[in-house]
Amino acid sequence: MKYRTLGRTGIQVSPYCLGTMMFGAMGNSDHDDSIRIIHRALDAGINFVDSADVYSGGESEVIVGKALKGRRDNVVLASKMHYPMGDDPNHRGNSRRWIITAAENSLRRLQTDHLDLYQVHRPDPTVDVEETLSALSDLIHSGKVRTIGTSTFPASEIVEAQWVAERRGLERFRTEQPPYSIVNRIVEREVLPVCRRYGMGTLVWSPLAQGLLTGRIRKSGQNDTHRARTMPVHFNHEGKLNVVEQLVPLAEKAGLPMTHLAMAFAIAHPDVTSAIIGPRTMEQLDDLLAGADITLDDEVFDRIDEIVPPGTEAGPNNVAYTPPALSNLSLRRRPVTERSAA
Repeated sequence: MKYRTLGRTGIQVSPYCLGTMMFGAMGNSDHDDSIRIIHRALDAGINFVDSADVYSGGESEVIVGKALKGRRDNVVLASKMHYPMGDDPNHRGNSRRWIITAAENSLRRLQTDHLDLYQVHRPDPTVDVEETLSALSDLIHSGKVRTIGTSTFPASEIVEAQWVAERRGLERFRTEQPPYSIVNRIVEREVLPVCRRYGMGTLVWSPLAQGLLTGRIRKSGQNDTHRARTMPVHFNHEGKLNVVEQLVPLAEKAGLPMTHLAMAFAIAHPDVTSAIIGPRTMEQLDDLLAGADITLDDEVFDRIDEIVPPGTEAGPNNVAYTPPALSNLSLRRRPVTERSAA
């Protein structure tokens, strides 16, 4: 497996990153089987493993910690924090108070003394980015974290964070983890170019569009997959399903399984360092590994561009970040009293 440099960090990572969201109660609850899947990925040359404290309430990190015993030094290990880890209102978000605690908890579950990459899982509009960067900088200076990154940040917030880091003399974000697939290409418009400008590595998530691009989910028929059962709204979107119906014959003409077409597309973008795969079973992992060396020709890329034009999306990504300007009604609509006065 050919390795790539993660932005300007000098860290060499595989073009496939093993995502661990499906290990634990959220997916595969068999710890021994999950560990075998992790070992199989490492044996195949994947050296990049990405987790998060919120995955199965920390259980995923526990599984990863078990799997990496004796192999930790050969793995670039990443995790994330932001989402709630319990009912306490301070056990979430991007505050200094929570970041330091969350990092210590992740290190304990992962049975390691440092994280190679620690990422902010989503923006937090209630916290000044300077506070977030200050806490993360202290983790780097203490040796508990090697480098830091973001996940699903809008381009404007990436730029602001870079500016604050420079002006305040803080460590800066070196990576971004955005959603990216054939059906969701919106990050090509601003996020990926901004990452290129600042020399940030990118590890894109959901290159299979939460399983939509496996070819097993169609407009007609029984879509009885794990993701389709747990995310029905995502898979019932007509625009996305229409794209799948056009991609199936394209993959067949190219002589490729849909999964191989989707993964080859994701890792071919020059601004993508690594694409995160999230297998729940050994069969899923083996299928993805079988397509690791596949490249697409220009004819296939041109057809994909016709189906989903660059910088667009076939439908919304229901698990991505929605900024307060859209999600908060008070930021979109004046109060009735102000409207009537006008």
